Amino acid sequence: MKRALISFGIVAFIVGAALTLTGSPVALGNRPLAAIGGLAAGSSQARPEPEGQLVETLLAIRDGQFDKALTEIDRVIERMPNFRLAHLIKGDLLMARGRPISDVGAAPDAPAEAIEDLRNEARVRLERYHKQRPQEQIPDSLLQLDPRQKYAIVVDTSKYTLYVFENRDGVPRYLTDYYATIGRNGIDKLREGDKKTPLGVYHVTRSMPRDELDRIYGANSALYGGGAFPINYPNAWDRRQGRKGHGIWLHGVPYDTYSRPPRASDGCVALTNEDFAAISRHVQVGLTPVIITSEINWVSPERNRGTRESLQQAIDQWRGDWESRDTERYLRHYSSEFRGGNLDYSAWADHKRQINAQKSWIKVKVSEVSMFLYPGNENLAVVTFNQNYASSNITNTMRKRQYWIRENGQWRILNEGAA
Repeated sequence: MKRALISFGIVAFIVGAALTLTGSPVALGNRPLAAIGGLAAGSSQARPEPEGQLVETLLAIRDGQFDKALTEIDRVIERMPNFRLAHLIKGDLLMARGRPISDVGAAPDAPAEAIEDLRNEARVRLERYHKQRPQEQIPDSLLQLDPRQKYAIVVDTSKYTLYVFENRDGVPRYLTDYYATIGRNGIDKLREGDKKTPLGVYHVTRSMPRDELDRIYGANSALYGGGAFPINYPNAWDRRQGRKGHGIWLHGVPYDTYSRPPRASDGCVALTNEDFAAISRHVQVGLTPVIITSEINWVSPERNRGTRESLQQAIDQWRGDWESRDTERYLRHYSSEFRGGNLDYSAWADHKRQINAQKSWIKVKVSEVSMFLYPGNENLAVVTFNQNYASSNITNTMRKRQYWIRENGQWRILNEGAA
């Protein structure tokens, strides 16, 4: 009977008798108990250890396999002695020998806030196990990767998951994914100190290994675990929207814990040190995009083709009209809301008229192009490329980044500058 009672309590937890972080019933709660029985067998993608072993423990409890649950959780703890959630679940299992329990973290006199954080982590890891990504689909943000960009990172904050995609001839293909922690106050960062994670298209700007963090931050470097990858928040679009703050990184966790709760950072994206080391092999400083979204919109690669082609056509026409020295035709590619540096559209147009009048010929070559739709806005795209510019009186090469907006069905440039 005691085993049946603990099993019922944790099954209730699995299927959503508890609430998610947002206060809504978890998706599992909309399925009958019988449907949950296909979790392990129907899983299209095995979860990496120790997450998979943790889930196996909970499923064993659900199925009343008490001895198997203890064996599985001991395997987790043996491999990761600092996995706090695993210790909590083992404590529940041991306590259940003497009396029934009805929830994860039922130990008496445990700190309520700490226990709730661990319950939230258990919920998120179970949802990650259950909600497999759609097969053969990609995030709609990944329109095109630069040939040099070997990988792209997309963070789905609703799933607390960081996905890694590999560049295969310009088409992103799923490689792997990891549990991730975000800001303690959620998403949509607006100002310094709001402890929220920003949403947008970013790029890794540098690598900060553990020894560098130790030199800069001393004892405080322990917060970042195995290292950090700063990203370029706030980007040009953030600044245009009045978003402020700095120091948004991908980083590890303190060595005294395996992982942190789903919402625990000051706005950064945190991974276990093991997972941080794994993604470090895929990060190229200055090249790797980091797209942070409230929820991934999964589409087939073919679905992105139309958007990518229309945007490429707009870029080609912009380049051609620039070469033509027909300044008015060239300026039609810019939105009336354009901002570039300290110039609004009117000042920019006057500047370009003056500059182009001094040229007898212009040649512009664009290469190494990446294109990303902005999360949550299918009419805003970030385009980055190498620009080789030559004219009758000047020659230069630069890495340029443009923000294109679709206005009345036409792509126009909203912002541009050095990448």
